Amino acid sequence: MTLTARREALRLLLQTKLSNRKIGELLGVSRNTVARDRKKIQLKQWCWSDIEAMDDIELSGHIHGHRQHDSNKVMPDWPETHKLLQAKHQTRIELWESYRDAHKDNAYSYSQFNHHYKQHVKTLDICMRQIHYAGEVVYVDYAGKTIPYYDDATQSQRQAQVFVGVMGCSNYTFVFASASQKLENWIEAHNRMLWFFGGVPQVVVPDNLKSAVTKPGRDPVINRSYQDWAEHCGLAIVPARVRKPQDKSKAEIGVKLITRWISVPLSRQMFQSVHAINQAIAPLLQRFNQRPFKRLPGSRESHFNELDKTVLRPLPDAPHVYGEWLAEQKVGPDYHVYVQGHAYSVPYHLVGKQVSARISLKSVELFCVHKRVACHLRDDIVGGATTQPEHRPASHHAYANQSLESYTEWALTLGTATASFVAAQFKGRHDHYMPARQACGRVKALARQYDAVRLEAACQRALDIQSPTVKSLTSILRNNLDASSSDDTILNTIPEHSNVRGPDYFLIEEPSETDSVEDSAEGDLPKRGHDDA
Repeated sequence: MTLTARREALRLLLQTKLSNRKIGELLGVSRNTVARDRKKIQLKQWCWSDIEAMDDIELSGHIHGHRQHDSNKVMPDWPETHKLLQAKHQTRIELWESYRDAHKDNAYSYSQFNHHYKQHVKTLDICMRQIHYAGEVVYVDYAGKTIPYYDDATQSQRQAQVFVGVMGCSNYTFVFASASQKLENWIEAHNRMLWFFGGVPQVVVPDNLKSAVTKPGRDPVINRSYQDWAEHCGLAIVPARVRKPQDKSKAEIGVKLITRWISVPLSRQMFQSVHAINQAIAPLLQRFNQRPFKRLPGSRESHFNELDKTVLRPLPDAPHVYGEWLAEQKVGPDYHVYVQGHAYSVPYHLVGKQVSARISLKSVELFCVHKRVACHLRDDIVGGATTQPEHRPASHHAYANQSLESYTEWALTLGTATASFVAAQFKGRHDHYMPARQACGRVKALARQYDAVRLEAACQRALDIQSPTVKSLTSILRNNLDASSSDDTILNTIPEHSNVRGPDYFLIEEPSETDSVEDSAEGDLPKRGHDDA
């Protein structure tokens, strides 16, 4: 606990009535630590003005106390002591007893002996041998040495990157060549590594490259696509500290050995593709893993089969689908967001909210506050739009459904004549013709004004007189012409007039037997039903 946090804890204890637990939660410390500070306040009868008057050194002295060092004590020879402790079966207590016998009352106690020895060790640049448990950790990194190949697409020579993964316990090593160190190549190499091991370890320790860590530091931010892969496989990602190669010493040693035994021999050849490089790596990697240890019995492969392989967790049931995450963006008023130039819809109630997109080879997933809110098939048409009907509000949904199909479906609930009348509006036009949709909207308005029976009869009347227009339909309903027959309608709508010839005028009589051929030849016209007006 820092002095700043300690001072704040004392202030909260003196100026508020918060509990020890609450103060501990606010400062990120144990409630027992706060409880000890409360007892110290009661013991010393402090008030806040007393603490404000103290500087950090004085406050630290009151809290921790300053131990007075006895100048008469003789400090042991720590370099010699440390050298002796390297011997097998040598213990500290035996060395302390020898030191005490030599200096009697001027010797430090055993606890002080250990304390000063630890302080001495901190000044030494030494490495501690780590304990690696079976199936726990795999260390991954890219080798510095690349392998050349000729790229037919660009008609140029390129360099293949060499991915290396080393199991912590057995040193069993995986090697894979890829075209680059991009995110998709990085995750593909991890998938192939797990398939090569035949199981999933508990932890992966990578370096701080961009494909693995978005923001390095004390609290590193893992690349979101990389984190998706880890969650899918059920393992943890623990990046090595920046400029701390000892955190992934296995990978460093593995890279050095792979460079010697695989990368350098293959770099003397010219390959036609990355696939050809991986084919050449396979026999060399098998020989490398079967190479006997110098100081241990067996080989990497035998140790892996004996130790790691038996405790690795099973591979995921389904393969991981790579997806790339894009930065968050605000949902526009049309409830669409743009992903690589194409607009995709989200539920309309998310307008103004921030959503992020995950792009895979076939799909586009949209997330809001880490919850998936939409999933679309990927469409790479720039300027296009993909909209799911359920994402629209009710009014937009109703407007979007204005088409021949939707209007016909509604009209059939009233009758076949209404359906035929609706179909006539779209005759020779496409299913979303705007004037036809407007006409059908007016028919719907008439359906709310008149009952279904009258509207059906009126539609039938308009079809009979071959005038399937909304104007005719409105006139028929207003003049109650839907109740009369079509013949009566025609006769009643044509007023009587002397100049109207009528239908009988056009009836031609057959010539009688008494009519002579000569009369016909003279040009006499056959008689009509009545004289011309």
